[in-house]
Amino acid sequence: MSCFYFLCTKSMFYHARISRIASSHLILTITKPLQTLSTQSSPKFSFPISQSQQQCTQQRKPQDLLSLCSTTKSLLQTQQAHAVAITHGLLPISISISSALILRYAAFSADPTIIRTLFDQSLPFSRSAFLYNTLIRAQMIMGVADYSGFEIYNGMLRIGVAPDDHTFPFVIKLCSDFMEFRKGLEVHGLVVKSGFDYDVFVNNTLMFFYGNFGDLVGARKVFEEMPERDLISWNSIIRVFSDNGCYFEAIGMFRKMGLWSEFKPNEVSIVSVLPVCAVLEDGMVVSEIHCYVIKVGLDCQVTVGNAFVDAYGKCLNVESSRRVFDEMVERNEVSWNTMIGTFAHNVFNNHALESFRFMINEGWKVNSTTVSSLLPVLVELGEFSRGREVHGFCLRTGLECDVFVANALIDMYAKSGRSAQASAVFHKMGIRNVVSWNTMVANFAQNKLELEAIGLFAEMQSCGETPTSVTLTNVLPACARIGCLRSGKEIHASSVRNGSVTDLFVSNAITDMYAKCGCLNLAQNVFDVSLRDEVSYNILIIGYSQTSYCSKSLILFSEMVTTGMKHGTVSFVGVLSACATISAIKQGKEIHAFAVRRLFHEHLFVSNSLLDLYTKCGQIDLSQKIFDRIEDRDVASWNTMILGYGMLGDLRTAIDMFEAMREDGVEHDSVSYIAVLSACSHGGLVDRGKKYFNDMLAHNIEPSQMHYACMVDLLGRSGLMDEAINLITGLPFKPDGNIWAALLGACKLHGNVDLGSWAAEHLLELQPEHPGYYALLSNMYAEAGRWGEADRIRELMKLRGVKKNPGYSWVQVQDKMHAFIVGQRLEGLDPCLSLESVG
Repeated sequence: MSCFYFLCTKSMFYHARISRIASSHLILTITKPLQTLSTQSSPKFSFPISQSQQQCTQQRKPQDLLSLCSTTKSLLQTQQAHAVAITHGLLPISISISSALILRYAAFSADPTIIRTLFDQSLPFSRSAFLYNTLIRAQMIMGVADYSGFEIYNGMLRIGVAPDDHTFPFVIKLCSDFMEFRKGLEVHGLVVKSGFDYDVFVNNTLMFFYGNFGDLVGARKVFEEMPERDLISWNSIIRVFSDNGCYFEAIGMFRKMGLWSEFKPNEVSIVSVLPVCAVLEDGMVVSEIHCYVIKVGLDCQVTVGNAFVDAYGKCLNVESSRRVFDEMVERNEVSWNTMIGTFAHNVFNNHALESFRFMINEGWKVNSTTVSSLLPVLVELGEFSRGREVHGFCLRTGLECDVFVANALIDMYAKSGRSAQASAVFHKMGIRNVVSWNTMVANFAQNKLELEAIGLFAEMQSCGETPTSVTLTNVLPACARIGCLRSGKEIHASSVRNGSVTDLFVSNAITDMYAKCGCLNLAQNVFDVSLRDEVSYNILIIGYSQTSYCSKSLILFSEMVTTGMKHGTVSFVGVLSACATISAIKQGKEIHAFAVRRLFHEHLFVSNSLLDLYTKCGQIDLSQKIFDRIEDRDVASWNTMILGYGMLGDLRTAIDMFEAMREDGVEHDSVSYIAVLSACSHGGLVDRGKKYFNDMLAHNIEPSQMHYACMVDLLGRSGLMDEAINLITGLPFKPDGNIWAALLGACKLHGNVDLGSWAAEHLLELQPEHPGYYALLSNMYAEAGRWGEADRIRELMKLRGVKKNPGYSWVQVQDKMHAFIVGQRLEGLDPCLSLESVG
């Protein structure tokens, strides 16, 4: 509720005051001889007035003329009344008629210069703040209130005109609208000095002023020190607390109003406090207020009924919300929109669609709120065809021009995977807001158009729109998915400049971006200086689990306990992956036991992570036990077991599980075929491997580079080098490092140095910094007795600055994991302890 709530109430008194003051001014105009205004001092109006009108106006009394000027129905009538006042010599002498005309011109959005001329001509005859108040109010009516309002106020002070109880509310609202806090304090001081701090209207405005700046102490102090309060005072303080997120204080004031004040809650009080209950999801308080409303008979008010429908819905009490709606004596479009929104909020999507149909059948007009509430429901129901019908309806009725409807259409097309249609809606929008840009960035990011999302983010800023926290949390994952570190850093810098980096969701998105771009040091830096929640920890736990710093995942997992954070599914998946990477079977079993105590071991993702841990640690028997206890196995469960048995050399079991997978109702995916082809390769099962490869093609699974690498390895290990070469040369794309590495490994196995050199040439061109390939090629030359070429590869390795990563092992010391490399000493242990070699 804005200050206009009681300014409008005040205006009723203001109009009455015009009539009161009019009597004194009109008496003055009757006793004084009428004077003809000069052309310099009067506006140049020339309006045709009929003879009957002239006769009528000649007989008019000044009081009748004031009534005429105050009740004109159009700009033309206002101009005619203005002309009559001039011809009767009542302007610029009569302040009341001048004020009435100023307000009527403002009501019909006339040229501001006419209003200013009226004011300037009547000002010499004004002895109070009345005319100044009229001009300030006229500016507010026209919506052109700007800093000139302060000039008017300062001007009246300079010439010694004292502000009155009407001036202060208008000026205080200006201070609030233009965020002039210091000026507001100055005005408040003058209020006290002038003795108007007793005035209830002035104090009500001051409460909103302090509330608008978040100064709840000041607002409460004004309220408590008010010598007199009215109903608006209580409603205002409730709204101030509500708007500033002090929901319990708002409810407390509502209770005090009902128990201690002489004023009982009215319709405005109810409509103000129910959204507070909705935010808190306090259905009990909503029910209490509902009882009061029924007792005093306010339940017949349509606005009150709408508020209860909304409040019950947001408190997840759909049944009560529906009952209030059904029992409403009167409904309007807001009632139907609120009911549809309630169903949508509680995922009663079919009921929402049904309510929309009833709304149409009963002849209610569909507006932008209806459409923007309905479209997300159609998305959730997968009713894309009906969504397009709604789009067509919007085109026919012109609703597509509404920014809220257009935003909802963009969101619908984006979530349906139709980025082109979403873009078409976006580019046809005449007016866009920040939600439009955010929705479009999310559209590109969700539909794997990462570069377009980053480009639109830049375009958004070039068009003068300031990105919000929502914008950043949409575009940063796009940077992360394609490893676009430079753009990610630019967005990070932008968030630091505008202060949005302090937002928890933004800092988490930045941390995630750095982690997925492989810059865990930068991710750690952001983590260290930001607010943290469970998501913050999970990002780093997952990030470190994929690197050689896996032990940090274990440290962060333990730190979550000490900081009071609760572990979730992602936490367990990340830390178990870290244990699997470093083969930390002891810690893995401890985390397994911890997951059992917290009942997370039944979650499918955690179960699959446990399978991965035990298979990589060589304990396939434990993996099998866990696998047998999983009720709803997915493709990842089967793939993990197939890869595990294949890695341990139990190729027959791996192939049998691959065959049993489809019998269990789980379809093979691309990873399944990689697992079984790898098993066939290690077992030399060429024919079976070829059969599985053809079976994959028959199931329309497009082979990846890894599938072809498995086939090259299968053929190469079996000595079928010509078939391997034919497969490589016939690929529909350029072979990657895995394919050439598979061929190089086969050449080393069979001593085919020339073919191996050809494979190594392509391999070192693709990955010149990989030390393993240099070592493999050098060893192949050495085994063939070609020592000169072996030394040349070693020299090439040194020349390019490629170093082989030293072997290292993990050792647990006092519940902490430590990584050792050759010859390194560990602090905290016996100084004589040294690892001279690592197996």
